[in-house]
Amino acid sequence: MPAREDMPSTIRRSPKKAQDTWAKTHDSAVETYGEGERSHRTAFAALKHSFEKVGDHWEPKESKGPSDAQAERSYGDKPAPTAGGVDANASKEHLMEIARKLDVPGRSRMNKADLVAAIEKANNRQTAKARQR
Repeated sequence: MPAREDMPSTIRRSPKKAQDTWAKTHDSAVETYGEGERSHRTAFAALKHSFEKVGDHWEPKESKGPSDAQAERSYGDKPAPTAGGVDANASKEHLMEIARKLDVPGRSRMNKADLVAAIEKANNRQTAKARQR
């Protein structure tokens, strides 16, 4: 499977179901669009419907569905900002729980948009640290 060779490290550190979702979607997208960025974006879009990025890996979401404005858009619409794997459509309580897990400072004073941005930043930091090991 070509997808297993191209699989990002964050997905390799994730549950088997997340790996299988990404690999199956990636392989199908390669058949449709060819190898490249579009196949990777398609695989991540499928992954984000069932999983959210927490730190340096992906975890199952409480409920399936689009994770941010980009995932909700229709093909042909203008691109919308992405939340980098953070489930921006989750409740504020859930985002607070993730922020607590990632030890995000100042989280109690943050609104929902600030929590999403802070979690995305914490995720990126942990991913970079994991890649250095």
